[in-house]
Amino acid sequence: MALEFLSSLFSKKKKQPSVSESETEELIDELEERMERREEEEMINQVMERLSEVENEVPRIKISIDTLKKQFQEVREDIERLEKTIKDIMMLYEVISQEINPFKEQLMQENPLSQELHEVKQEIESLKMELAQIKNDIRVLAGYGVDIDSIIYDVLSEV
Repeated sequence: MALEFLSSLFSKKKKQPSVSESETEELIDELEERMERREEEEMINQVMERLSEVENEVPRIKISIDTLKKQFQEVREDIERLEKTIKDIMMLYEVISQEINPFKEQLMQENPLSQELHEVKQEIESLKMELAQIKNDIRVLAGYGVDIDSIIYDVLSEV
């Protein structure tokens, strides 16, 4: 029985309907169109997936950019502080080197500006001392009840 069934399957060949050339070409064209559509849909899906990935990455990139901006600002502030510190150190170095420099006299003789600067410093010091003396004298006079306003008025009227 099984043998007859199998032999009947193999012995009977199905008749295939005959297809004309024009129908074959139409079928081929239709299959090609379907293939093209399927390929286009796959490409569109790939592009959409990539677009979705890019859209997901944009917020992360924005956060990274903001973080970098903050870090740049911090570095900029650190550099400004360092520049200020370096300027302060350079000024301190200049002051110390002018006060402690064993070649100070030699430099002053060579550079007329430094000599003039030294003379101006000495004059400022003497003026400071005179001013301090005048303040003390005025305090003493005010303590004795002397009318300072009239004295100032008299002095200014003489000039």
